[in-house]
Amino acid sequence: MHSKRNRDPEGTWQLQEAKAKLSEVVEKALTQGPQRVTRHGKDSVIVVSEQDYWGVRERPPLYDVLRQSPLVTDYVELDLERQKDPPRDVEF
Repeated sequence: MHSKRNRDPEGTWQLQEAKAKLSEVVEKALTQGPQRVTRHGKDSVIVVSEQDYWGVRERPPLYDVLRQSPLVTDYVELDLERQKDPPRDVEF
């Protein structure tokens, strides 16, 4: 991926312009990062390179990322069992 890339698309195109200049939109998505396309003045779609698309889709689960954090020094065992106590009475 390019170092310049972030979550905010580099370019914004109106749908009519994007249709007329599709090759340019694709080229910029490949070289400059995601390109936003608007329809009727509202954000509609973002054109991204295949590399960026699969890079986002193939990220590891958040749990794995957090477990591999350098801030994690000790393994923490979580008690995920539910309480088996009967429910308490509530007056309405």
